[in-house]
Amino acid sequence: MNIFELLKARRSTRKFTSQSVEKEKIDALLKAALMSPAGKSKNEWEFIVVQDKTMLEKLSTCKEHGSALIAKAPLAIVVLADTTQSDVWIEDCSIASIVLQLTAEELELGSCWVQCRLREQKDGTKTEDFVRNELNIPQEYAVESIIAIGYKEEQKSPFDEAKLQLEKIHTEKF
Repeated sequence: MNIFELLKARRSTRKFTSQSVEKEKIDALLKAALMSPAGKSKNEWEFIVVQDKTMLEKLSTCKEHGSALIAKAPLAIVVLADTTQSDVWIEDCSIASIVLQLTAEELELGSCWVQCRLREQKDGTKTEDFVRNELNIPQEYAVESIIAIGYKEEQKSPFDEAKLQLEKIHTEKF
């Protein structure tokens, strides 16, 4: 699949089958993430692989809205960074997160980005603090996202190019 087909095919998946993701595919996902570009090649991002059902259930409550889908995913990869290593950790973790999602699509897996940074649980607990506590993450690390991954329960239509917002493209000046 070329990059344009991959971009069109990748749609957020919020419903997964119960089928486990094979070790070979998990390894491929992680290798791709480790090849993600990072500012000044600091590679401050790190990844936590979660497959334990109990922990997936806990992580599914990490924020008030948009995280419940983690409970039904067979795999979640937490994307975090040592914030003392780089001032562009947010950008680098974001790049790694989308690399994970595009790689998942290439491997015929679905994925959904669950934003953690600047999010809260219903009681006001910061999502990052909740995830940090559950996964024993050191304080100097920030949690950018959790990428839920698994086999798609349903296939979505590819992105419709007729819906491209061409008015958002500017030439030379705004």
